[in-house]
Amino acid sequence: MDSKRRCTKASCEASAVATLTYSYADSTVVVGPISVYAEPHSYDLCTAHADAVSAPRGWEVLRLDYASPQNDDGDLLALAEAVREPRQPAVTPAARQAPAPLAAPEAGAGISRGHLRLIRE
Repeated sequence: MDSKRRCTKASCEASAVATLTYSYADSTVVVGPISVYAEPHSYDLCTAHADAVSAPRGWEVLRLDYASPQNDDGDLLALAEAVREPRQPAVTPAARQAPAPLAAPEAGAGISRGHLRLIRE
């Protein structure tokens, strides 16, 4: 996968393919596919550095499949197909009915203009 983001390890110029995050509550280090957005408390790593990650004593390393390239073209094509499909009407014209007209105000009740009414004291 050709990522625009680079590995966060010092002096590494390789493209990032994985994201490392820490789950302090579970004492787990998670290394998975590169995240969609760069987060402040996560680290983007190249393949070499992602494979070399180790956990502190008592912690577990959870490795998700990050080596396989993600196919972002599939999402883009699905969006294009959705836009091309004819739009289904939410309500059929036969189901639409005009709203019932408002009843005329009683004599002396006030002045009415459409849906607004002025009531005299």
